[in-house]
Amino acid sequence: MSRYNSKSTEIKWQKAWTESQCFAVRDDKTKPKYYVLEMFPYPSGRIHMGHVRNYTIGDVIARYKRARGFNVLHPMGWDAFGLPAENAAMQKGVHPSRWTFENIATMREQLQSMGLSIDWSREVATCHPGYYRHQQRLFLDFFKNALVYRKESWVNWDPVDHTVLANEQVIDGCGWRSGAPVERRKLPQWFFKITSYADDLLEGLESLDRWPDKVRLMQENWIGRSRGARVRFSVQGRSEPLEVFTTRPDTIEGASFLAVSPHHPLTQELAEKDAGLRAFIAKCDHLGTSEAAIEAAEKLGYDTGLKGTLGHLGDRELPIYVANFVLMDYGTGAIFGCPAHDQRDIDFANKYGLPVIETYRPLDARDPTGAEFEAFASKLAENPLLAVSGPSGKALIFHISKTAFADKSADERVFYTRASFLTDPKVTPVEAVEKAIDHLESLGCAEGVIQYRLRDWGVSRQRYWGCPIPIIHCDSCGPVAVPEDQLPVQLPEDIEFGQPGNPLERHPTWKAVPCPSCGAAARRDTDTMDTFVDSSWYFARFCSPRADLPMTREDVDYWLPVDQYIGGIEHAVLHLLYARFFTRALKDCGYLDIKEPFAGLFTQGMIGHETYRNADGDWLSPDEVSRDGDRPVGPDGKPVTIGRVEKMSKSKRNTVDPEIIIRDYGADTARWFMLSDSPPDRDMEWTDAGIAGAWRFTQRLWRQANEAIETLPPVETAKPASFSDQGIALRRRAHRAVRDVSEDVEQFRFNKAVARVYELSNDLQSFKPGADSDAWVLRETLEILTRLIGPMMPHLAEELWQRLGREGLLANQAWPEPESDLLHENEVTVAIQVNGKLKATILLPKDCDKGLAEKTALSADGVVRALEGKAPRKVIVVPNRVVNVVV
Repeated sequence: MSRYNSKSTEIKWQKAWTESQCFAVRDDKTKPKYYVLEMFPYPSGRIHMGHVRNYTIGDVIARYKRARGFNVLHPMGWDAFGLPAENAAMQKGVHPSRWTFENIATMREQLQSMGLSIDWSREVATCHPGYYRHQQRLFLDFFKNALVYRKESWVNWDPVDHTVLANEQVIDGCGWRSGAPVERRKLPQWFFKITSYADDLLEGLESLDRWPDKVRLMQENWIGRSRGARVRFSVQGRSEPLEVFTTRPDTIEGASFLAVSPHHPLTQELAEKDAGLRAFIAKCDHLGTSEAAIEAAEKLGYDTGLKGTLGHLGDRELPIYVANFVLMDYGTGAIFGCPAHDQRDIDFANKYGLPVIETYRPLDARDPTGAEFEAFASKLAENPLLAVSGPSGKALIFHISKTAFADKSADERVFYTRASFLTDPKVTPVEAVEKAIDHLESLGCAEGVIQYRLRDWGVSRQRYWGCPIPIIHCDSCGPVAVPEDQLPVQLPEDIEFGQPGNPLERHPTWKAVPCPSCGAAARRDTDTMDTFVDSSWYFARFCSPRADLPMTREDVDYWLPVDQYIGGIEHAVLHLLYARFFTRALKDCGYLDIKEPFAGLFTQGMIGHETYRNADGDWLSPDEVSRDGDRPVGPDGKPVTIGRVEKMSKSKRNTVDPEIIIRDYGADTARWFMLSDSPPDRDMEWTDAGIAGAWRFTQRLWRQANEAIETLPPVETAKPASFSDQGIALRRRAHRAVRDVSEDVEQFRFNKAVARVYELSNDLQSFKPGADSDAWVLRETLEILTRLIGPMMPHLAEELWQRLGREGLLANQAWPEPESDLLHENEVTVAIQVNGKLKATILLPKDCDKGLAEKTALSADGVVRALEGKAPRKVIVVPNRVVNVVV
């Protein structure tokens, strides 16, 4: 019998699916819908193993739901704008459009070779004018509804490339491409008013019960709703107070300094007469603008010489610094430092010799009265710093560790505090914050407020390959919307990339246009949109991808929300948050009637591989490493060091090319291994042994079916009136497999579904037809097995379906339904061991007598072979679990 030829078989069935338009979505709104969507890819030119895993998971769900009778929408598109295309234009002298669309063609072919059940007629590319025309219209609708505005904002500026850089593009304070030290500049930027929905975005997380908890928590932390206080400190010699925002007013008695942003109005005023401060500000401006960049940098300050006081703190004067870690766009741009309870503040205090004053400690069983806390103060009684007294007149307690005590992870944890405004020194942080706010408000020096970490979304980018912002700037009228009948504002084709900066700014004619309002000479906005905008609404465009509007209400009302969204955890915050904002904005603009775009979210794990290095420390790719006996060697025959398993990456060269795997093993084998190796939400390791094992199983299924075909009764043979005992046993296993695989697929337990298919294949392997009815059971089981692997190994399943004599595409067949009377758990699977080694498994009536268990076990083929005619010395029966045979 010939081996299974994956290459010819997969081409055959892909052609059949295409010619029959098998996966084209039918406009049948009488059927229940199911919208499954994988995060669309950037067209880099090559798919990688992460793509294979992501789209395999989505395809299994799409095929399964289709077989379940749902009207399934499973589309594909391309997140096609972005800097890599512009870099290619500069490095290779090719237009970004040509580079992008050539890559799309290549990747489309690669994805189609996976046998995905995608409706390719709905394909979109965000760089196509037919897509970004509608995005521009949405921008203008947001503009009309006050969801878009323009203001000056601090940005990362690359002085060599003459462009704004995203925070992720600033590496060690330098531009990622040019290597030039980044500057902070204030430029006019367009913003989406995402903060208008801060509370709604936060509350909406509670309804997303089919999202991973870790993703919801990440979004909650990013939005960062916090209750705090705006506290007014008097400034020596000045009439205006310094307003500070804090989420920890309960620690205010531990304050030892005040700090303001380099861009705070007070700083700017003082810098006019202080050259040293101007130099310090310039130094701060070479940091990136992200919190991560600022957090990682050394904490630096500039003493302004000013002092701040707060009546609640008595006569204590707090020095006011300009600090590089204070952000102007969070809170008020000013903070008080409490070093004992904030690691950043203690680092700063230790650097500049400032006191570190404790205000609370955890209350534990060893010290229920806080005596240890008081004893700590007594030990330091001779310390001159203790001459400083707190509001209650008691000596303050100073902290001698270089590590701050800042444990606020458990809001209900009880602490011991010395705060004078608390009558009970035992308190939780939440209680202490509220009592501190009440106390400071009663003194007239503060107000309780709600603050968000979330900032409005700056979408302006100074680059060519992006969606043009549809605004015209007129000296008389200001920013004016491009008239709708002039959309899209298309990117010019005749563009030059020979110089740094934005080519649109240098174009001789493109930006010069008359004002739509007054007719005077005006100029187009030369910024393009952040590519996150492109991916914030594409799921809605798929519902009606050729409509003359961004989306048609009838279609989005039917298809949205996406029932199952699938993608990497790296998009857990920004992309998902922006898509959630966009959906709310679209609702308010009348486009749809939902708030949440994705009802279910699944984040798949990463794929790892061993890493390899030669004697010189250079990385080697897996295909460059071979074996000399047990010793790994490189292309030169010299020993290779095997490193740990790490995420596949080009930098470490530990990638495996999907094209080669599909060529050598077939798409079904690659899909099977992706599903079988581990739970899909966990990282998996790619191994040669793993893919080879999946290939062997592919051949085994092929062999099992073909060996049985000649013995099977014709298709549609009537069901026998009765069955043999082994026939009943196999039918029970097959129908239970249908039930269990269905549950596993519904719950994304693909590795368990795979294991059940293996078990059913093993049962089939040991089935020896005897009675006339057994041949019917064999056909039924083979057909069930074929249908169960259909979503996972679709090409092989189609081929087996045809060879079993069935007409039509398996992809169009309904999912099998188990017979309820075969699902009763009145039988159990029992393991049979001979001298401690597993030799067989048998199906027995639950709680059967030991005699029947012993007799059935000794007649099992594996046990008979192991005994080799010898009589057993002892048989031990553990009811419903195991039979041990001792020879």
